[in-house]
Amino acid sequence: MGGMRLLVLFGAIALAQGASIPHASGAAQPPLRRTLTAAATAFGPVQRLRGGSDKMKEELSAARKEIWDLCEEKNCNPVLVRLGWHDAGTHDVNIKEWPKCGGAIGSIRFKPEIEHGANAGLAGVVKMLEPIKDKYKSVSWADLFQMGGAVAIEHAGGPKIAMRYGRVDGPDAAACSPQGNLPDAEPNDKGVYGGAGGTASTEAKEPGDHLRKVFYRMGMNDKEIVALSGAHTLGRAWKDRSGLGADKTKFTDGSATVRNDGKAGCGKAGGSSWTEKWLKFDNSYFKVVADDKADKELLKLSTDKVLFVDEGFKKYAEKYRDDEKAFFDDYAAAHKKLSECGAKFEPEGGIVLD
Repeated sequence: MGGMRLLVLFGAIALAQGASIPHASGAAQPPLRRTLTAAATAFGPVQRLRGGSDKMKEELSAARKEIWDLCEEKNCNPVLVRLGWHDAGTHDVNIKEWPKCGGAIGSIRFKPEIEHGANAGLAGVVKMLEPIKDKYKSVSWADLFQMGGAVAIEHAGGPKIAMRYGRVDGPDAAACSPQGNLPDAEPNDKGVYGGAGGTASTEAKEPGDHLRKVFYRMGMNDKEIVALSGAHTLGRAWKDRSGLGADKTKFTDGSATVRNDGKAGCGKAGGSSWTEKWLKFDNSYFKVVADDKADKELLKLSTDKVLFVDEGFKKYAEKYRDDEKAFFDDYAAAHKKLSECGAKFEPEGGIVLD
């Protein structure tokens, strides 16, 4: 599963976005303040505070505000989406035992999962969220990771996702899923996508078949695969980390305005983006992929182009290209579903914020 090609959907949302995040660059990372090696002691299961769901709701709301401020300050939207997706994306719907089923259980904070090739750079994002976790003890890591993705989408101009919270954390490294459950961007040197690792084989010679093996294992369908692919409107691929894209383009060299609100700032310059305004959430991704005359500096991977070729995907990709509201509606539903994959909630029905 060559790590240099683990970059689609989950990985491609900026394989290290390059925002101003401690150690999210390609540099060697010093130990986290709470070292990931001492897994069980460093990131133990969430301890619910006395005061019940009212206290949790208060702390969840405060944490959400702080994540919004992080997006405003650090332009870290893509890596927050990536972190949430990579935690949830290990889910296997055919495994009924929790936490062995994987999913949105916070296990990405532990070794060996945090060191999987597809998760390169995400230890720095976990570290970025540590002060928020330390401050709000009743908020689980699993909730924090999923909250980060949802807030990042909304901050970038995307839909408000009807999230619920109260996820229980996987207690230790035994909850980590095996490497190989996340999708590849391009085939290996034998022309094969995916591999035999993970909880089920994802090997396929065609990108559409590979995507289905990955996402069907999570309980997703074709519409949800295409809708979630639209999140490629955010973020960049980095050649030195993924082997894909360019060192920089006119859209990523720091000279362009790329934020949804028109403000300056993009984090570290460089990489290749799928869209011109890669810190704005809209349906531009589908317009670019479908346009043969799109700027050649914009990224189009095999798993992007297949959306307009595969008969099961094409009708949704064309719909989202032409109707942004339909895309937002379907994306919000698919993101919510992904964020709950494998999750166990306490209280059982979860907690909904205003």
